[in-house]
Amino acid sequence: MPIFTAPDGTELAYRVSGEGEPLVVLPGGPLRASDYLGDLGGLAGCRSLILLDLRGTGGSAPPADPATYRVDRQVDDVEALRVHLGRERIDVLAHSAGGSLAMLYAARYPHRVSRLALVTVNPWALGRPATVEERLAAARLRRREPWFEQAFPAFEAWLGGGGEPDPAVVGAFFHGRWDEAARAHEAAADEQTCAEGEERFLDPAAFDPPALRTALAELTAPVLVLAGELDGGPRPDRARLVADAFPNAEFAVQPGAGHYPWLDDPGGFAGRVGDFLERAGRSSRV
Repeated sequence: MPIFTAPDGTELAYRVSGEGEPLVVLPGGPLRASDYLGDLGGLAGCRSLILLDLRGTGGSAPPADPATYRVDRQVDDVEALRVHLGRERIDVLAHSAGGSLAMLYAARYPHRVSRLALVTVNPWALGRPATVEERLAAARLRRREPWFEQAFPAFEAWLGGGGEPDPAVVGAFFHGRWDEAARAHEAAADEQTCAEGEERFLDPAAFDPPALRTALAELTAPVLVLAGELDGGPRPDRARLVADAFPNAEFAVQPGAGHYPWLDDPGGFAGRVGDFLERAGRSSRV
């Protein structure tokens, strides 16, 4: 894996998948190694995915100072990657918790972002994360699934503070299709996640929502916010708050998708995101 050095000396790694214009990809989790993103449903067929392993995950080293797992402390890691790639500006795609990092990067380095795609991003950075009630309401949309009666009580208990649930049971609520691929995806999560930094990443002290909204309102880059129809964190209405923070954003809901839409409908996901990147790229060249 290619390696570069963060400003504090931490060695960071990234994977490259596909060919074409680079697309920097920021994983969620929080702090889950980029392996879980695969090739983003075939998006690597039209773009060169630069899949960053955030500090302490995948091929990236843990930092000397654990406080730097906090999301705002990793913004300059993304900027160091841009410099390493030799790009004046970068296209960025972020998933889930990685969206908080992407928004903070866009606020701090607006002139370095060409296009931004935010996929099932819970608006933690804007001070408006999904509520327990919203997550349960989304879960109840699955009541006709054969696994619902077993999974829902465990999911409800977890949201109520009842400890870590069995992903083989509650993982179904994060996927539009609870098939073998989805089960394998959930089973790999613990091993791929940096336990030391997971709780630090979304520290509320990392965010200043009013200041972030002010900064993002000045961003001229085109933005796509993509929600999953069945996702609870965030539900589509909550995800729309992310789009509302940008002056040049489009909002889309992928039918039948959960929190990982490239798994639920690979072609639909790659087509929608690829179309946005191409259209936004043409408009920026006009």
